[in-house]
Amino acid sequence: MAGIWLLAALLLLSVRVSTAPKQTYIVHMKHNTKPDSFPTHHDWYTASLQSLASTPDSLLYTYTNAFDGFAASLSDEEVELLKQSQSVVGVYEDTLYSLHTTRTPAFLGLNTDLGPLDGRHASDINQASKDVIVGVLDTGIWPESKSFSDSGMPEIPTRWKGGCESGPDFSPKLCNKKLIGARYFSKGYNMASSGRGYLKKPKEIESPRDRDGHGTHTASTAAGSQVANASLLGYASGTARGMATHARVASYKVCWTSGCFGSDILAGMDRAIADGVDVLSLSLGGGSAPYYRDTIAIGAFTAMERGIFVSCSAGNSGPSIASLANVAPWIMTVGAGTLDRDFPAYAVMGNKKRFAGVSLYSGAGMGGKPVGLVYNKGGNSTSNLCMPGSLEPKLVRGKVVICDRGINPRVEKGAVVRDAGGVGMILANTAESGEELVADSHLLPAVAVGRKIGDVIREYVKSDPNPTAVLSFEGTVLNVRPSPVVAAFSSRGPNLVTREILKPDLIGPGVNILAAWSETMGPTGLETDTRKTEFNIMSGTSMSCPHISGVAALVKAAHPTWSPSAMKSALMTTAYVIDNTNSSLQDAAGSAPSSPWAHGSGHVDPHKALSPGLVYDISTDEYIAFLCSLDYTIEHVQAIVKRPNITCSRKLGNPGDLNYPSFSVVFANNRVVRYTRELTNVGAAGSTYEVDVTRLPAVQVTVNPSKLVFKNVGDKLRYTVTFVAKKGASLTGRSEFGAIVWRNAQHQVRSPVAYSWTQL
Repeated sequence: MAGIWLLAALLLLSVRVSTAPKQTYIVHMKHNTKPDSFPTHHDWYTASLQSLASTPDSLLYTYTNAFDGFAASLSDEEVELLKQSQSVVGVYEDTLYSLHTTRTPAFLGLNTDLGPLDGRHASDINQASKDVIVGVLDTGIWPESKSFSDSGMPEIPTRWKGGCESGPDFSPKLCNKKLIGARYFSKGYNMASSGRGYLKKPKEIESPRDRDGHGTHTASTAAGSQVANASLLGYASGTARGMATHARVASYKVCWTSGCFGSDILAGMDRAIADGVDVLSLSLGGGSAPYYRDTIAIGAFTAMERGIFVSCSAGNSGPSIASLANVAPWIMTVGAGTLDRDFPAYAVMGNKKRFAGVSLYSGAGMGGKPVGLVYNKGGNSTSNLCMPGSLEPKLVRGKVVICDRGINPRVEKGAVVRDAGGVGMILANTAESGEELVADSHLLPAVAVGRKIGDVIREYVKSDPNPTAVLSFEGTVLNVRPSPVVAAFSSRGPNLVTREILKPDLIGPGVNILAAWSETMGPTGLETDTRKTEFNIMSGTSMSCPHISGVAALVKAAHPTWSPSAMKSALMTTAYVIDNTNSSLQDAAGSAPSSPWAHGSGHVDPHKALSPGLVYDISTDEYIAFLCSLDYTIEHVQAIVKRPNITCSRKLGNPGDLNYPSFSVVFANNRVVRYTRELTNVGAAGSTYEVDVTRLPAVQVTVNPSKLVFKNVGDKLRYTVTFVAKKGASLTGRSEFGAIVWRNAQHQVRSPVAYSWTQL
């Protein structure tokens, strides 16, 4: 009856609302309320909307896998009417998400075989990844790239249900045994960009082809084939390859010039699930939101339930705390760290002081003769930041300009200096970006320096009556120490959606990453950059995410029956927190060591992840019990789980009781927090593990039992951890960090612990 009532009501309002302004909404429906008179849910949605649609394209998408419902172009009146229907769980505005924008295989140990892993060698596991399909939701694909060569690839797995869509600039014949799928989703983008929407639509060809470069870069990072003699204009030269060189790639273009719309992302996830991907990689996101309002979290839940591993970027809003995106516990949330590779460049002042920085500038240079050095001495003006139109040509012509990092793109600052007549740029960090150095392929000679050096150079300009500088560039160097270092831009915890779930989960390489590129876009991404290159070097959690997606493909190849949660646990509990100087991981945003709010469980270690010893597994029912513990309504839980008969008869006593591979302990009005975990033996039979706990002055930690003996492979054993905040500790508003480690001679199963005090 609810569905018939909805249709009748819409008919009554059709004339009144037909001319009202419209925008895109995602409508969550109660799947089981479809009237029998409609053969399919699509027919039901279509009939409901046809009664009032002013145009035939009002219904944009029907979702059948990632979501129960549809996306449609609706007026305010239509939205209000839909919300009154008993068949409708919720109506949500379409959300605009943004992109989170070789040396890495060697850095991760994937170019060498370190010996048997569960009786197999790493090369055998890489070969087995030919049956693993990595779906990448991004800006599309450049199919002609050598990174997607299918030389030596066997036939496509028969279970694959995907395909390659055509476009004005894309033939389905461009797909092959490596690139086995290429689709695009643009209806949400078109709606926002149409005369009825709120965006001015740029000229953009609709097809799977990547005209931005981001999607090609991420896809090749995850699963690109080996390409010899790769470089960016001579930088980072060598063999480029993805993490899982034999895995298949399926591209889903959901991002356009204006960004990535939730309705398109959900449609891409919906189709990827139906097509049969094993891993989903999304280097995009928005701010944090309740899971029932988070498009990516909703789609990822269904993917997880179908056995698909979902990896998402954490965001580039660091070092601000609580700046994370994609924090659902069934998603792998990935932060970014540096490599042991650098691109040194130098700025020599007139006082003979030489300062080190980085650059990917590849032009003729500015010669060896010092020139004038300028910096606006007048406070926080736009010229300090080298914003477009902010520089006076008569002041900067023929000189090197100091530009503060921040606000506008780094490469744009160089273009602003060049257009004003400057011959070089020193890009100087401020307190926000600290000592983090990100190399860019600038259009003029430019050197990026950290905050401390930047302050010294600024002071030199201020104090010297005739400041000068000359810039030089020295190519590529390897074995940089210390590394890895957590990138300052990498988004940080705590997780404000669920404080009891520690995020991010881990970090991977995300600074100065070489990977394939679209040949329609210059390496800087600026319209004025006419250079063409097959590879580009980029930085961001967008780059670290596909590293984890590719490593997950290797884990899937090695252990095809593992659940996504078991795979996630393997990656997290084997991550490392000691850099190549044998010190704790450092944070580029400051001089102090990094914390789990920045690096999660640590930096990914692919070899150890393939043989973790023990895993923390989580079933779908356990995730539902977790959601029920969040004080969500039944409708909110149904929006995520998409099951009609959710009762929440079972719920966790505390959200932190989820069998997660890390711990977040929140002392609010309580001094005692108790969590129970269950470990599954995926190592040898007869394995014994003993626990090791980091001791802190303010917290007493007790683990019971302190020894676990697994008689057989597959055995599951539980333990309980009791955390007691000691009396007299005045720590309100503070945080501390430690770890719980189960170890034996072969394995170390490590879980970070974050402690926070709020109202004690």
